[in-house]
Amino acid sequence: MSGKLCGLVVTAFLALAAPSLASAGDESAASAAAVPWGSLSSEQQGLLKQFEGNWDQLPPQRQQSLTRGSERWLKMTPEQRKQAKGRFAHWQQLSPDQRKVIRQRWHQFQSLSPQDQQRVRDNFERFRDLTPEQRQKLRERWQHLTPEQRREMRETLRQHRQQMPRPDKQSGR
Repeated sequence: MSGKLCGLVVTAFLALAAPSLASAGDESAASAAAVPWGSLSSEQQGLLKQFEGNWDQLPPQRQQSLTRGSERWLKMTPEQRKQAKGRFAHWQQLSPDQRKVIRQRWHQFQSLSPQDQQRVRDNFERFRDLTPEQRQKLRERWQHLTPEQRREMRETLRQHRQQMPRPDKQSGR
């Protein structure tokens, strides 16, 4: 991959890796401190070189977001970077409506309590551990339920989870 193309992919990944940018109007955005270009490491400056000329014109929250993203990128292994590039390529292929839904779901997730976020992560892991056939059956079953049946199923699962011990919590997960 050419250096320029790699830079574009990295920059786009960094922008996507910071979904909090969509809430630029909130109070945390107003109190964000600018990040001086000179305070970035040479590696970060290399990743973000396309912003160098107008870095001072970027909103402080955007500067902070790009800075955090570049720090994460630099800590990734080559395999993690490859995976991130693949996810970004997939993102680019999504329609604007699909991207909008994903952003909305991300904001919903971010608004959950830490316990509820962990529950979502746990459910995702359990879903991912299913075979493709099991996943498809589950999707089909869910789609055929009425809203009331879905609510009842959620409540039943919630009660079931509360009764079950969570051994993965003991292992520090």
